[in-house]
Amino acid sequence: MMKRKIDLYLQAWKQDSDRKPLIVRGARQVGKTFSVRQFGKTYTSFVEINFVTHPEFKGIFSQGYSVDAVIRQISFLNPKFQFIDDETLIFFDEMREFPDCATCLKFFMEDHRFDVICSGSMMGLNYKEIASNSVGHKTDYTMHSLDFEEFLWAKSYNDEQIEDLLQHLVTITPFSTLEMDVMNELFLEFAVVGGMPAIVNRFIETGNYSGIIEMQRQLVFDYEEDITKYAKGIDKAKIKNVYRNIPFFLAKDNKKFQITKVAAHARSREYVGCVEWLEDAGIVNVCHCLNFPELPLKGNYDESKYKVYYHDNGLLMANLDEESAQDLRRNKNLGVYKGAVYENIVAEALTKMGYDTYYYKKDNSQLEMDFFLRDTDSLIPVEVKAKDGATVSLNTLIDSHSYPDIKYGIKLCHKNIGFNGKFYTFPYFCAFLLKRWLATRG
Repeated sequence: MMKRKIDLYLQAWKQDSDRKPLIVRGARQVGKTFSVRQFGKTYTSFVEINFVTHPEFKGIFSQGYSVDAVIRQISFLNPKFQFIDDETLIFFDEMREFPDCATCLKFFMEDHRFDVICSGSMMGLNYKEIASNSVGHKTDYTMHSLDFEEFLWAKSYNDEQIEDLLQHLVTITPFSTLEMDVMNELFLEFAVVGGMPAIVNRFIETGNYSGIIEMQRQLVFDYEEDITKYAKGIDKAKIKNVYRNIPFFLAKDNKKFQITKVAAHARSREYVGCVEWLEDAGIVNVCHCLNFPELPLKGNYDESKYKVYYHDNGLLMANLDEESAQDLRRNKNLGVYKGAVYENIVAEALTKMGYDTYYYKKDNSQLEMDFFLRDTDSLIPVEVKAKDGATVSLNTLIDSHSYPDIKYGIKLCHKNIGFNGKFYTFPYFCAFLLKRWLATRG
């Protein structure tokens, strides 16, 4: 069984005496249902209601939303379900098919006899409506595909070994040649396979890439089918057109997403809401362009300028040609796509750590930066280098008096750990540790 970060979260949630009903959000097939089912085994009674496979349960609120009325209707449909006070977890799955179930969360919270978890794909889900129906009476948790740490767990690495990686960053101690070779190989595997649980499981079981690209492409097809099924109020063809064109823009030098280049004669006003729909569905990560590299970050960006990344790098691999995927597996140069792959992985890592992502591109200038983080009192530029080239923009941002919030930077590349007095150099495989590393700096 794969160890997931949500496992620890669910355990802590159960121990909280003031816990509220929980909504587990996330893209399709990231492991939500499996994780909740495993957690359900810690209860004496686990009641799972799936609104897709058993649509008849959509009628359980016909007599009102009070707990007793809902339990009565559920028991009428399935008398085998047991409802034991303080020992029962009720799981409403695929709430996308019946978002009205969120209305009952207030009543379950106030009653407090039974624990409740809701889940389902965010594809086509009007979460604002759900939030308004259950404001103040729920807790939200967004689940992603596996990050690199979870991938390492799946490969049988333990927490002590991962802590050792972090201590290398904290003490600025270079890795040994053996450590670098092993971790780079593992990271390469993660880059190719991605973090979707079923695909990772296939890779772990077989020990090779056989069938991986087919599974990735099937998932892309499933996402497009879901777009056709669930997109409402927006042209479905336009949403799919945006989704399919992400690799094209990532291959460009500046990687900026431009609606006007999605299709011949495309106009921005015709595609309003398409990118937002994909972002709300959890299948893309949007990185906004800062107006100026300074604090604060929130609100300091141009809504019309952004980059779009896949939420899982395996989906990017599925959208590349077969030769590009093979090149990456053989650790060869991917040409125009190499920078896209590494940027996508870093954007994915930052998002999974809970960061909003931002970049900067100065008008009429070569000055640009891939990402930004922050610590307690400074803005930190993060440069992603696919090749071992010059770091002109990173040096400029640190050295220039025009950017007083920037005191140091981070360079992610294939090199070992180092610090030159201005920026820290970390291998790509350390990206998932950046938040913890920043926390150690006070």
